[in-house]
Amino acid sequence: MREDQHRFLMLLGQLPARLTVEQTAWVLNCQVHDMPILVAARLLKPLGNPPSNGIKFFAASEVLELAKDPKWLVRVTVAINQYWYKQNARRKGQPQSAGDIVMPAAA
Repeated sequence: MREDQHRFLMLLGQLPARLTVEQTAWVLNCQVHDMPILVAARLLKPLGNPPSNGIKFFAASEVLELAKDPKWLVRVTVAINQYWYKQNARRKGQPQSAGDIVMPAAA
């Protein structure tokens, strides 16, 4: 966010009505590269019907409301963890079905 935008928003004392992907990630304490995962998992819905390679905006009011829901936050965490588990398993040549998540035995 540019400095002049930041100062303007501080004067208003609220978030803008539409959040960019980066701003939405900040609000949710996620990484920007995790945002497409949340959209694909239908945990977040961009405003309008943007093309897959277009700029996406999210409703600030909806994002803030979702961020207050602990059950939704668990779903977000699980979706991100499963995605990266599958990606890492694929790179290592291991099975990648959702039921394959096995926690290592305690030593």
